Amino acid sequence: MPEFDVVDLGPADHPDTGESAPDFTRPLVTDEFWEDRTLSELVGEDGGGQTIVVFTPMIGSFVGTYVWEELRDRDWADRADRVVGVTASTPYAVSEFITETDAPFDLFADPANDVADAYGISHDLDGMAGVSEPRVAFFAIDDEMTITASWVATDWPEFPEYDELEAEFGF
Repeated sequence: MPEFDVVDLGPADHPDTGESAPDFTRPLVTDEFWEDRTLSELVGEDGGGQTIVVFTPMIGSFVGTYVWEELRDRDWADRADRVVGVTASTPYAVSEFITETDAPFDLFADPANDVADAYGISHDLDGMAGVSEPRVAFFAIDDEMTITASWVATDWPEFPEYDELEAEFGF
């Protein structure tokens, strides 16, 4: 197993429960194509319900791969009303990832990492100038774009206690 240092990211300045989720427009990548979509277009679509927005580091990172494989293995695509991801990767990389891993989720491609900046969960990557990515983070959003629950990593790498997260999200 590769060795790595755990990095303290410090507190994030993310929106809390009861606050509005920042809206955004980015390419939404599926297993077949991608197109620009806004988060607010997806929220409330197909009869409404809770939307879980999952932020992960760049596609290809072990952290991002672990999170999406865990959610796939826990059947979040079937258990939650809607799950979408956001990653600081290109639509090409996201499309390849979805195809190779059979990920049953749609992911927003945000190579500039601006969405993570808007959510207050961006961090510099390994001290490289101009390179940032999102922390691992989960936001439950209702049909009114209000955040009903969240979990945000404070270390890199850090993963949630999934059983507790599922209970908090109500599935």
